[in-house]
Amino acid sequence: MTLKEKIVFEALRQFSTKGFMATSTADIIHAAGTSKGGLYNHFKNKEQLFLEALSQARKIWRDRNLTGVEAISRPIDKIKRILANYKDRYLTDADNFPGGCIFVNLTVELSDQRPHLAAAVNEGFVRFKSMLKRLLEEERTAGTLKTGVNIDKVVEMIFSGLLGACVVYTADKSKQHLDLTIGALAAYLDDICI
Repeated sequence: MTLKEKIVFEALRQFSTKGFMATSTADIIHAAGTSKGGLYNHFKNKEQLFLEALSQARKIWRDRNLTGVEAISRPIDKIKRILANYKDRYLTDADNFPGGCIFVNLTVELSDQRPHLAAAVNEGFVRFKSMLKRLLEEERTAGTLKTGVNIDKVVEMIFSGLLGACVVYTADKSKQHLDLTIGALAAYLDDICI
């Protein structure tokens, strides 16, 4: 890892556990084993580092959650794979995100205090919902979605279910609860298909 990569990695871990506001640049400098000059040589301020860390978090999210999706032909099965990956590869990734889903944690924290940063986090949620909607529309086009299914409502159900699973898993680290929640979402998807 280069020093810049190490700083971003440690910032991710700090933001994941403490949030943006409670994480000081001194915390990141200490965790990365560098100096103020080492940090400020790569980032002009904490917000710039945050945006770089957010970009890295999105790359990790894609790597963890989209693995194997392209090899699946049926759209609803792609969503189920994303759910399984979210459960098995993303939420349990304590190396990168020891505090749980960084996106959920930061959105809650920043929405009132730093709305422009919360909006940057929210962009990922918007893109994820768009992907879910596109896959469900493909399922409808294939003729395998039950008549009368409201795709927008399904997207909100899946998205809200994932957020709920994240919050509960972050609080209790119960693999059993996580399996139950994700299993219920997958069963819901089965129920809306022919």
